[in-house]
Amino acid sequence: MLSFTGIGSGLQVNEIVDALVGAEKVPYESRLNRKESQITTDISAVGALKSALEAVKESMANLADVDNYQKRNAKGSDDFLKLTSSKEAEVGSYSVQVNALAEKHKLVSQNLSATDPVGEGTLTLNSGSNSFDVVVSDTATLADIRDSINDSEDNDSITATIITDNTGQHLVFSSKESGLANAISITANDVSDGDNTDNAGLSRLATPNLNEATAAADAQITIDNTIVVTSDTNAFEDVIDGIDITVKQIQGVDDKDSNISVVENNSNISSGLNGLVKSYNELVELAKNLGQAGEGGTGPLAGDSLLRGVMGKLRQELSASFDMGNGESMSLSQLGVRADRYGVLTVDEKAVNEVIKNDIGGLQQFFVGTDNKDGFASSLDKLVGFYTESDGIIQGRIDSKEGQLGKIDDDRVSFSRKMEALESRLLAQYNAMDLLVANLNSTSSYVQAQLSNMPGVVRQSNN
Repeated sequence: MLSFTGIGSGLQVNEIVDALVGAEKVPYESRLNRKESQITTDISAVGALKSALEAVKESMANLADVDNYQKRNAKGSDDFLKLTSSKEAEVGSYSVQVNALAEKHKLVSQNLSATDPVGEGTLTLNSGSNSFDVVVSDTATLADIRDSINDSEDNDSITATIITDNTGQHLVFSSKESGLANAISITANDVSDGDNTDNAGLSRLATPNLNEATAAADAQITIDNTIVVTSDTNAFEDVIDGIDITVKQIQGVDDKDSNISVVENNSNISSGLNGLVKSYNELVELAKNLGQAGEGGTGPLAGDSLLRGVMGKLRQELSASFDMGNGESMSLSQLGVRADRYGVLTVDEKAVNEVIKNDIGGLQQFFVGTDNKDGFASSLDKLVGFYTESDGIIQGRIDSKEGQLGKIDDDRVSFSRKMEALESRLLAQYNAMDLLVANLNSTSSYVQAQLSNMPGVVRQSNN
């Protein structure tokens, strides 16, 4: 819209319109900005509170999981054996000597021609519980027999390979599994010459006519110089309650026996408590800053019921008693986690270790609880989750505040359109006024000129 500003009236129309629009716009936008700042600050504050609460929740992971209690560490892995242990292992010590390693059986044929047929008939191959037949045609070479063995759908125990040297080819039979029970045996039904053992034709691949490259063998260990244990693999699972032993090397006459010791591991309790104390103290400091009121300044959540509520609930939880079984109960302070007058926690490691030593089962129940009753860790986890979960109180507040921010954005757009309309209306009004004044001035000048030219009208002297 074109405006001829001030032509007729001499008024600064643009400046006047800007001032009038600004008088409407500035107070409204200031109110929106203040409201937006307050909402953003609130979202940031409760978001920080949520993060601190989640840190407390995460610090309880080691204390809330029953599988982390009463673990057993088996020490003694060395060049000869490797150890793993479970909670079923009893505290104690053992000596272990590695007498033999498990081996996979390997048989090798005599040198044979790469191109000549081996002999017609059927080979029956056995290893462990697996037995299968391979039919050999009168034109089959050593490579053909190898492929028939490896490709047999019934074969899950033997691998055939060809090794070539200066004298010819050798067919190698290897068991897929180690141990005496998986030794290979091969019989031949030699149709080519009717003799199954004469080391001619197909019978050259029967067990009596093969060379043993590696004998099938079980692994063997001796425990405490008394008990001999064998295994068809190099792994001895649960041979000592809760302990798995994997042997790696035979001990010679000059080698000392391997010494195994099983110790109890409850490090999750100390680490979990220290993690809880650290995260909770950080939460206390944050809550102090968020809720501060007085001469030192005012925090963004000063007097806020959410902050008061969550901190009050947490203090109640920390002072509550939980069941240890056998009619006994205990609070966190009795365990050795104590708060000063400012609510800051500390851990008395000596007191904690004394409870671990005297009643680890009861301490486990104190933290984890039972199927019917929550322990401290599981109860605190639920409490914090009530505030921090995706459908919890804090997220609900954040979602509500973000909705208010969205409404402010909508209000800004709507108000901006209103101001544009106001500015257009004012400019139109002032431009119309300016045009009217211009027309009036023009009429006034015309009238004066006509009056001046009328007869009998005395002109005013300029002297």
